[in-house]
Amino acid sequence: MRRPFARVLALAAAAAAIPLVSTAPATADVVIGGYPVEISESPWTVALSSRDRFGGTRAGQFCGGVVIGRSTVLTAAHCLSEEVLGAPPRQVRDLRVVAGRGDLLSDEGKEIAIRETWINPRYDGYTNAGDFAVLTLAEPLAASSVIRMAGPEDAAYRTGTDAVVYGWGDTTSGGDYARALRAARVRVLSDTVCEGAYPGSADGTYLAGSMLCAGEGAGGRDACQGDSGGPLVAQGRLIGLVSWGSGCGRADSPGVYTRVSEVVRTLGAGR
Repeated sequence: MRRPFARVLALAAAAAAIPLVSTAPATADVVIGGYPVEISESPWTVALSSRDRFGGTRAGQFCGGVVIGRSTVLTAAHCLSEEVLGAPPRQVRDLRVVAGRGDLLSDEGKEIAIRETWINPRYDGYTNAGDFAVLTLAEPLAASSVIRMAGPEDAAYRTGTDAVVYGWGDTTSGGDYARALRAARVRVLSDTVCEGAYPGSADGTYLAGSMLCAGEGAGGRDACQGDSGGPLVAQGRLIGLVSWGSGCGRADSPGVYTRVSEVVRTLGAGR
């Protein structure tokens, strides 16, 4: 049985050397069933890094994130948990956002300190509901790095819509993490399909309205460990953040994402 990304990340963090949190996003090709992509094609995709916690093999990458404002990055709440980081985020001295860098071992782009972290207080680690957090950067990025978030009535959420998930995660579901950014094409699935796949178990519970799921019925394309917090994009807008799932790329077990319209609603209400 495949576990939700949040739980896998917690177990990986204990391993410290090459934690699942930090090196793998999808399935068979880093983002299972994926393909290489240049960071210039998705400049809003960033990596979360802590070399002290996760080592320097992959620049300390352990989760993904997405730029929604020049100094604002969204990621998954579970990526900033003490189980993953080993301490509250404010105590992790080298916590950084790596922007403008597709190859984690290159010197391109920037590693930017985090001035402030905000974790959704309604995040539920059992159901995986409300899995998002906001990072405020110590210095701004270019306006061209920002992606627009899809609001509640956006057509990009419709069932069957083609979408792309990005990350540096596991490419085989066996701990083979990518060094360079990858992406995978998936389809937005109906709430009925998602509820059938995750009616409520130790993995989590699919909650329509605050979550969406995407993949292929036969499996093969998905996000995976290390992709958590990374973007799901459709029609040029951000619609989801990689959150959890049962395994990676399995048939009838699609990846589950935090629905960005819920993030928009929460942030619009002043958090």
